[in-house]
Amino acid sequence: MRLSTKGQYGVLAMYELAKRYGEGPVSIKEIAESQTFSDAYLEQLFASLKKAGLIRSLRGAHGGYQLSREPSQISIRQIIDALEGPIEFSACVGGPEGYICKKSDACVTRELWKEIQESINAIIDNRSLADLVEQGRRKQQ
Repeated sequence: MRLSTKGQYGVLAMYELAKRYGEGPVSIKEIAESQTFSDAYLEQLFASLKKAGLIRSLRGAHGGYQLSREPSQISIRQIIDALEGPIEFSACVGGPEGYICKKSDACVTRELWKEIQESINAIIDNRSLADLVEQGRRKQQ
């Protein structure tokens, strides 16, 4: 299982917006240059993030994008869900399609997959963009 570039780049782009929270809109070009991403790819990601209500855009000469709320109010899970959909470690532990394995009751690995899924969710649910900004500050010192 590997998180795609959608999720990886999306979290990093949102981190860039979080670092500049309260300073006004940031252009896609600035974010792309800062993280060495393609402008076109970021535009695709930002369309999904905007649709999810995590960012808003402002038009005009000094337009760009900004977070729709404080960095502490946006979890990493919200970003990943907006770009990738829910992370599903194994189909047998749930998911949006409601798959139920016929072997679930007797399966020796189902509880293991469920525990891994819950651990991943606990981390991304409880980490916010503010946490990443703080981590970035510590790394710079």
